[in-house]
Parts: sequence; C-alpha cells; structure tokens
Amino acid sequence: MSPRPKKKRVCKGKFCGRAFKPTGISIPELKHIPLYRDELEVIKLCDYEGLFQEQAGERMGVSRGTVQRILTSARRKIAEALTTGAALVFEEDEHGRE
Repeated sequence: MSPRPKKKRVCKGKFCGRAFKPTGISIPELKHIPLYRDELEVIKLCDYEGLFQEQAGERMGVSRGTVQRILTSARRKIAEALTTGAALVFEEDEHGRE
C-alpha cells in the first residue's frame, strides 16, 4: 500500500536564498539548518500572529495535526540554530514538495 499524496500547502512569500545567521561569521563556516517554507509559514501564523493550530491549518489548507508536526519540527530547528550558533537557511521545499 502506498502513502497518500501530499496535499498542497499554501505558503505566502518567497524565502528562498535567504538565511538567518550569527553576525561576524561567514555562511560557509556555519552549520546549515534548512527551514522550509511551510515551517516558516506555521511559525509566522502560530507564534507571530497568535493563531491556534486549527486556524493556521485552515489558512494553509492542511489539518491541525499536520500543523502540529510542522510546528514541532520548525521550533526544534530554530532552537538548535539559536543555541549552537548555526545558520537557518530558508529553503523552497523538502524533496520536491510544494
């Protein structure tokens, strides 16, 4: 049995080719942690705009459970980057998903 196809996730804005990194260290010298568009969108909706996960899911066209999984992943990556001095590199998508 094959897994069901991924739903298209609605993410606004273009973040590709950008990074958030510590000052004074060039990007090639840092560990890169990819932060995908859907992860950044969930952080924006839930943590910045203060939406509940269900509301964020409605905006993105995915379930609340999917939002929760994306949010957990994004928060872990951000915490790692902040505590270890790594660069968050904003990526278009993971494994060709949109």
